[in-house]
Amino acid sequence: MLILYNLFLFLYSLMARIYGLFNGKARKWVEGRKDWENNFKNVLSRGEKRIWVHCSSMGEFEQAKPLIEELRLQYPAYKILVTFFSPSGYDACKNTSLADYVFYLPHDSKQNAQKFVAIVEPAMAVFVKYEFWYYYLARLQAIGIPTLLVSGAFRRDQPFFKWYGGMFRDMLKCFSFFFLQDRASEEALNTIGLNSNILISGDTRYDRVSAIAEKVSGIQAVDDFRNGNKILIAGSTWPGDEEVLKDCMVKLPGNWKLIIAPHEVDSAHVSKVQSLFKSSILFSELDAENTGIDRKVLIIDNIGMLSRLFAYGDIAFIGGGFQKGGIHNILEPAVFGLPVIFGPVYSKFVEAKELATLKYVFPVSSANECSGVLEKLITDEEYRGSISYALKEFMKNHTGATETILSEVKKHRWLE
Repeated sequence: MLILYNLFLFLYSLMARIYGLFNGKARKWVEGRKDWENNFKNVLSRGEKRIWVHCSSMGEFEQAKPLIEELRLQYPAYKILVTFFSPSGYDACKNTSLADYVFYLPHDSKQNAQKFVAIVEPAMAVFVKYEFWYYYLARLQAIGIPTLLVSGAFRRDQPFFKWYGGMFRDMLKCFSFFFLQDRASEEALNTIGLNSNILISGDTRYDRVSAIAEKVSGIQAVDDFRNGNKILIAGSTWPGDEEVLKDCMVKLPGNWKLIIAPHEVDSAHVSKVQSLFKSSILFSELDAENTGIDRKVLIIDNIGMLSRLFAYGDIAFIGGGFQKGGIHNILEPAVFGLPVIFGPVYSKFVEAKELATLKYVFPVSSANECSGVLEKLITDEEYRGSISYALKEFMKNHTGATETILSEVKKHRWLE
């Protein structure tokens, strides 16, 4: 199996280089890892105590934020080093004030892992939700570095639990402690003999979105556009989501407007969104003279506003559910009490499955189904209000994962 793993790594790197000749994101993936050893040595100061936090991309960094904030407060002598696998995560977070250092994770190999750990010298390593790299985990275990998985979520259909998953199980055995989102994840680990050093702590994203909601500030241009109307907010949408929303627009009464924040905001994609929604205006076009008050749709053509936008919403639509990768963060609108609609690809997300079972959020498989849900939520205000109240209570009851993790860090003296 290790031979196949090495072959996969080789082919992945090769394809990234080839694809990078034509694709900007792939090119960044390759360029960001060039001469990484010297880059690390030139930036890192000697004699520092460091905590290494690894995130696949932006979503995992959002999960890591509340934990990083508390680690910085409670262990100020330690520097925080964050690594990313994806260019989108690195680009969005490379200048974050939460971390002292931000890098791409070098390509996984025995040699790279040994060099990386020797240079970084982490006192503790934290992997967020997933991202399992064999050589890094093996090296951390070999030299006794406490290695934590936080906000972990496991499903029985993953390779860890298959007959061929021996190497994947070996990776899990490298972790010192598992902080899991739910009991189903714990039960899955139990089936492969992992019965200790496991705690159901919940998902740190609840802490993150709750903190954001408490500090949210207004956006005058959005206030002006809303002009007292009700708002459907569609966040992190992809083309499949946008086609569904276009067909659902007929269900929006005269006193409702749509704010749509596409996942990709390059000019080509924004132009396509504009072509779908004729009565639209770009956020960048709003000013004191042109408030968009006469437009039905506001298109957000920037990054970073979405979590604040949900404070203006009455119903949310979260994108990603009509493509292979699955839905984006439904907790950001849920913390404001917004009923959430999304596409059918959500089985990997613990919170989505739980909230769908409670009927606080609504997975749909077509534009027709989406229209039916939307019509019910719009016309029955009492129904919508009851969901809003239940969602807010649910969110309050699910915070505290960060505090639980920090308590265990202190208990085990991993940073002493």
